[in-house]
Amino acid sequence: MVIPRFVIAAPASGHGKTTVATGLMAALRGRGVEVAPFKVGPDYIDPGYHTLAAGRPGRNLDPFLCSEELMAPLLLHGSRGADVAVVEGVMGLFDGRLGSDGFASTAHVARLIDAPIVLVVDARHTSRSVGALVLGMATFDPDLRIGGVVLNQIGSPRHEAEARASVERVGVSVLGSLPRNLEIEAPARHLGLVPAAERDDAGIVAMGEVVASHVDLDALLALAGTAPALAAEPWRPPLSPPAGAGAARRPKVAIAGGRAFTFRYPETDELLIAAGCEPVVFDPLSDTALPPGTAGLWLGGGFPEVHARELAANTALLSAIRDAVADGMPTVAECAGLLYLCRELDGEPMVGALEGTAAMTARLTMGYREATAETDSLLGRVGETITGHEFHRTAADPGDPPAWLLAGRPDGVATSSIHASYLHTHWAGHPQLAERFTDAVHRRWAGAAATDPASEPDLAHHGDKDLAPDLVDFAVNVRQPRTPGWLVEAVTRDANWAAYPNPALARAAIAAHHGVDEDMVLPVAGAAEAFTLIARALEGVAVVVHPQFTEPEAALVAAGRVPLRHILSATEGFLLDPGAVPAADLVVVGNPTNPTGVLHRRRDLLALRAGTLVVDEAFLDAVPGQPESLISGDMSNRIVLRSLTKTWALAGIRAGYVVGDPRTIALLSAQQPPWSVSTPALAATVACLSPGRRDEAHRLAVAGEAARADLAGRLRDIGLAPVDGVAPFVLVDTAGFGPGSLREALAARGYAVRRGESFPGLGPTWLRLAARTPDHHAGLVAALVDLQETLCRKN
Repeated sequence: MVIPRFVIAAPASGHGKTTVATGLMAALRGRGVEVAPFKVGPDYIDPGYHTLAAGRPGRNLDPFLCSEELMAPLLLHGSRGADVAVVEGVMGLFDGRLGSDGFASTAHVARLIDAPIVLVVDARHTSRSVGALVLGMATFDPDLRIGGVVLNQIGSPRHEAEARASVERVGVSVLGSLPRNLEIEAPARHLGLVPAAERDDAGIVAMGEVVASHVDLDALLALAGTAPALAAEPWRPPLSPPAGAGAARRPKVAIAGGRAFTFRYPETDELLIAAGCEPVVFDPLSDTALPPGTAGLWLGGGFPEVHARELAANTALLSAIRDAVADGMPTVAECAGLLYLCRELDGEPMVGALEGTAAMTARLTMGYREATAETDSLLGRVGETITGHEFHRTAADPGDPPAWLLAGRPDGVATSSIHASYLHTHWAGHPQLAERFTDAVHRRWAGAAATDPASEPDLAHHGDKDLAPDLVDFAVNVRQPRTPGWLVEAVTRDANWAAYPNPALARAAIAAHHGVDEDMVLPVAGAAEAFTLIARALEGVAVVVHPQFTEPEAALVAAGRVPLRHILSATEGFLLDPGAVPAADLVVVGNPTNPTGVLHRRRDLLALRAGTLVVDEAFLDAVPGQPESLISGDMSNRIVLRSLTKTWALAGIRAGYVVGDPRTIALLSAQQPPWSVSTPALAATVACLSPGRRDEAHRLAVAGEAARADLAGRLRDIGLAPVDGVAPFVLVDTAGFGPGSLREALAARGYAVRRGESFPGLGPTWLRLAARTPDHHAGLVAALVDLQETLCRKN
């Protein structure tokens, strides 16, 4: 696989690698380049700055923690959908684990990912000697290629000219130079830079602006493009949900976040998701309880010593965690998490789940470790050795038995339900740790008395199940009562039903309609078939953004997968915040979304962190002008689903199509059974997408817009607050009528409505109402008013 890439390195620490790397990421992003950010080594703090600069998770490449074999796969995994990968090195270019001949050094990782190097050189105390330094760095290891130099801390034009000439004399290009005293360096404290979570992004923006004005970005991108293809496949979490886990078995793992707990690798969340768990971040500084439904607890690294007084003041959460741990909740705590679980930290009371105390010391403990388990525990097995690293200035005596032996020295404490240690581990390198933890979480969830599978939405429910012969239909979103005559004629008279279906004409019609190449389209038997093909063809962790049409999740569950649900907030109008949606191999979202009708912005959809983004635009043809569509000539790593059944009343024929990345279209096509799209459906596709039907489709969309506005206005007039959407249906919460659903009461008055509880994320008081005629709207609203009056009389 090919991903343009380069590594930012330096002769030693302190030359400005982080400033230059972060600035480059921000500068490239500012030019519209999608940057995949990486850091060599175990460091958590620099990737936090990378995340702010690049707008996607900063990741680590560490062969000691994860093995040499995983470097290229992890790089490719983190680069999905990116235009370029920027890798910041660690320490000096050749500095690795002591006594190992440079193992885990920047040079080692650069060789493993076959990337050119950009050398950052602090020239404050030198000028012409920079050339000799660069020559030595360039020739020390013949397997490396230094493709350019960025001069840092330049004092004057003459200083720059002297240093630049010396570098170019040894055959290396100077790609830029940064003047002294730019005041863009990040502040530091006792364990290095202040974490990005404790700062705003103003400094990141400044770094990007400075780098953009002093570094040749085009030359850098050209250098990145010289990196060869990698003979590797992207890493995928090697876990799956336990046998028997399904859509109703999605236990939450509460993950400490906020300013006090800033350290964890993105792959941790991805492994949890792959194993059928739902990671939910909570802030120990402000949240007073664990998230509802929590079945596991993960407390990572950070700076609790800086925030000890605030943590101690949150007594409600301390008590809740103490009770949960005492009750056997599976709990993993690394470094900061260990301190938090102790009885006290620097004299401030903490959770008290562990016996001992912890305090700051003058000694820095830092380095790679090989850790051996002395006993079986939540994570470890007797005699098993794993790799990790330590990085702290505190000391703790949490109790026995130890979680690990580090060169014979006991570290932390571990039991069958808790594993607390100073050691940071990268679970991508040791997935058995994630598997043991998630298995314990699933066991606890399965046995929890509060678990009620019956409360899970019926993913197979559809609006037609709410119909009855004598009811006015507000439940099904088909726009017209009958298929248009010209379409019936095209399907029955013009189509040759005696021949096997041939999708060629339909494929050409779809491509012409959207102005894309034919290898970017695939006719399907409605969206249901498309989602089935997607669930079979596209592997990895899946996230479905809810409230959402239930068929995407139903298809994934039928394929033996448990997607993560991301629930949009009703109080925020069901608007999409792309930064809040977990990164995943596959992200599915509707636009406009069924059942909310909310239209998401194109830029927010494109900001979702997805290996493949699937957007269900089944109702976008019912919106005048079809704004915010993702269909275009370039659809790398994304696909769009369209349906013809709603606008043209074709539910019985099942006609739709997919438009997207040709590589993904080929994968879906390979899963599609022969002749799955019938001759009538193919004929209908050609007829509906003919140029002569554009005006009719637009008139129907305008009429649908007016119908929605009429229905929403009438609902507002009686005190309800329908969701602000654009689709030809309305979602409304009727909680003011009482705690239950009005569906049966409205059916008794002659109206069929779609029940809200059939959508994940909604409860029984929500109703989805298809837009109909003003007379029908008036009748439905009159029935609602009658219900209100009846309830008032009863109360």
